[in-house]
Amino acid sequence: MTFPRLKVGLYASLVLAVFVLASYKLYRRNDTSIPQKDEVLIKAMLQGLSAAHYQPERIDDNFSKRVFDLYLKRVDVNKKFLLASDVTQLRRYQADIDDQVHRGTHEFLDMTTQLMDQRTKEIQALYRDILAKPFEFTTDESYQSEPDKTTFPADKAAQREEWRKYLKFQTMIRVSEMMDEQAKRKEKSNATASTANNIVATAEPDRTPVQMEAEARKRVLKYLNEQFNDMSQTDANERLASYANTIANTYDPHTEYFAPRQKDDFDEALTGRFEGIGASLQEKDGQIKVADLLPGSASYRQGELKAGDIILRVAQGPAEPVSVEGLRLDKAVALIKGKKGTEVRLTVKKLDGTIKVIPIIRDVVIREETYAQSVLINDSGKKIGYIRLPGFYADFNDNNGGRSSADDVKKELAKLKQENAQGVVLDLRFNGGGSLQDAVEMAGLFFDSGPVVQVRSGQGQASILNDRDPSVQYGGPLVILVNKYSASASEILAAAIQDYKRGVIMGSASTYGKGTVQRIFDLDDAMPAEFNNIKPFGSLKLTTQKFYRINGGSTQFKGVVPDIILPDVFSYLDEGEKESDYPLKWDEITSARYRVWNTPALPIDKLKTSSQARVAASPSFKLIGDMVQRRRKRKDDTMVSLKLATFRAEQTEAKAESDKYEQIEKGIQPLNIAPLAFDLKQWGPDSVKVNRNLRFTKSLKKDVTLREAVAVVKDQI
Repeated sequence: MTFPRLKVGLYASLVLAVFVLASYKLYRRNDTSIPQKDEVLIKAMLQGLSAAHYQPERIDDNFSKRVFDLYLKRVDVNKKFLLASDVTQLRRYQADIDDQVHRGTHEFLDMTTQLMDQRTKEIQALYRDILAKPFEFTTDESYQSEPDKTTFPADKAAQREEWRKYLKFQTMIRVSEMMDEQAKRKEKSNATASTANNIVATAEPDRTPVQMEAEARKRVLKYLNEQFNDMSQTDANERLASYANTIANTYDPHTEYFAPRQKDDFDEALTGRFEGIGASLQEKDGQIKVADLLPGSASYRQGELKAGDIILRVAQGPAEPVSVEGLRLDKAVALIKGKKGTEVRLTVKKLDGTIKVIPIIRDVVIREETYAQSVLINDSGKKIGYIRLPGFYADFNDNNGGRSSADDVKKELAKLKQENAQGVVLDLRFNGGGSLQDAVEMAGLFFDSGPVVQVRSGQGQASILNDRDPSVQYGGPLVILVNKYSASASEILAAAIQDYKRGVIMGSASTYGKGTVQRIFDLDDAMPAEFNNIKPFGSLKLTTQKFYRINGGSTQFKGVVPDIILPDVFSYLDEGEKESDYPLKWDEITSARYRVWNTPALPIDKLKTSSQARVAASPSFKLIGDMVQRRRKRKDDTMVSLKLATFRAEQTEAKAESDKYEQIEKGIQPLNIAPLAFDLKQWGPDSVKVNRNLRFTKSLKKDVTLREAVAVVKDQI
C-alpha cells in the first residue's frame, strides 16, 4: 500500500467530477426508468478508471477476456465446483463483457452465480455421501494439490472422483495428527509413570486406527458444513462487490473496489484505530465466541464480557436484538462494531451456562502492536537501537489522537539517542507500506534535505518529493532490514537510503516490487441526490501514479535488491508483484539530482565481505539455505500420496528438518535486549504494557537475521 497523506486537492476534485458526470449520464438516459445500483456502480467505476487510472484500458474484447479469466479463476479457485461443460457454457460471454457493461447488464455474473449455486448444492450432497463411508489408506494413489496443474472435471463422475481424493486427503491429514497426538500422550504418560515410582496415572485409552478414521471423517464433515454455511450467506451485494473488484483488478493488482464495510476495514489497517468494543471474536460450531479482550478497550473496562463467552444476540441500544447464531463471523462483527459513544447490548451465554445481557458503550480501539516500537540491544559492550515498524500508518481522516509513523519513528530515535545508542537497526520486514508522505518524512530523519522519491502519472513529467527539513535526527550507523514482503512505502524508504549510501539494506533477494501510488475516492461523493435511495456505493482505490527512485529506476515489478543478501526461509515461495495478475511493468526515468552521504563514506564492499564470511560460518544460516532448497523441491512436487505410511514418512522427514533447526536455534546465544528507560518510566506498574513488550522481544532474541544486522552495525562503529 502506498497512499499520499494529503487532503483532497485539485486532482482528486477533477476525478470526482468525472464520476459525477458519469453518474448524471446514467440518470439522464433517454428512457424514463431509474437505473439499478449494479448498473450505476459498474459504469461510474469504469468511467473513473478510464479517466484517472495510470494506464487506462480500452473497454473492448481484450478487457472482456481479462475479466472473464480472472473472475473464473476466483469464483472456483480450486476447480472443485464447475464442470468443463459449465466453463464452455460461460465461455460464450468471454468477448461480451464489454458490451454488457455498455448495456448496463451482467449476464456473465448472473450465469456464473446460477451455475455455482446449482453445483454448490450438488457438492454438499456429494461430500456428505462420500464421508459417510470409511476410507482405507493402503492403496497406492495420489492427489494433485495444486489447482493450476488441474483442469475442470469433464463430467460428474470425474468430479466425484476428484472430491473423493480431496476428502480422503483431508481425512488422512487428521488421522496423522491424531496419531501424533496419541504418541505424545503415551510418551508423556510413560515419563510421568517413571518419575512417580511407576505409579501409573489414569490415562485416556488409545484409539484404534478405525476409531481415528471415523473421528477424522467427522471433523472433515464439520469443517465443510461450516464452510458451506458461510458460502450460503453470500448475498447479491457481496457478489456484485466481488465482480466489481475483479473488473478493477484487471487494471492492476492494487486498483480495487471496496464495498462500504471493506473500506472501514481498510482504514483500520492503515491507522491502527477503529471504533467498537475491542473484543477479538471467533466463529466455532456455528457460534460467535469471545477469544480475547484488548486491554484498555471498552469491553475490557466494562468488565462483564469474558473470554469464552458465547454471543447469542446483538442489539443496537434499546432496539430489538438480532440473533447471531449461525451467522458468518464478518456479519456478526459488523453488527457489534459502531461509532464511539453508541451502545451495543450483547446477550451472551457465560461459561457456567447462564444467560446475561451486557451493555457496552463503544469507544475508539487502538491496536498498539501496529505502531513503531523500539528496544536497546547490548552486544559486547556496544549499544544498538532496534526499531520495528509494522506499517507506514497515518490518520488520513485527521482524527484527534491519530498517529503518524514518521512522527513516531522520530520519537523512537530521540529515545535511542538518550540511551546513547551507537547504531540503529530499522526493521521493515513484513511491512506492506502505507502513507507515501510518511515514507518521505521518515527518510529525511536520516539525512539532510534532498529528493526522496520521484512520482509520475501516466502522462507528463515526474515530480520530485523532497525532504525539506535540513536537520538530521540520526546520523550514525544504520541498517534497514527488508524481506520479500516489504512493499511500497517500505521500498521507497529503503531505495532512498540505498541511493544516498546512507545505510546498509539487508535481507532477502529482493523486496516485493510494488512501485505504484493509489488514491481512494468515495463513490457516494460523486453520485447526485437522485441516487440517494440506492446508496451507499462504496469506494474505489485506483492507481494514479508510479514512483521512481531518485536514481531513475522504478521499484515496480523488480523491487529493491539489498546491499547484503541473507538466506531467507520464505525465499522458496513465489510471491511478489511479478507473481500477481496484470502487474504494471518496470521502467525508468531520468535521475534526480542528489548528493550521496559521505560523513563518513559507507564501506559497502567491506561490510558485505565481512557479513558473507559470518553467514558462511553460521550453522543457522547454512541450515536455512538447506531448508529452502528442500522446501522448493517439495513445493514443486505437488502430487501428494494418499497412502498413510508414505504420507507420514514424508511428514516425519519434514519434522526432523524443523527439529534440527530448533535445536540449533536453542544453542544460539540470545541477544541481550532491554526496554528503554524512558518507556519503563512511562509504563510504571502497568503490567499490560510490560507484558506487551515481553511478547515483542521474545522472538527477537534468537532472530539470526537481526543478529547479523547487529554485527553489520558493529562493523561500522
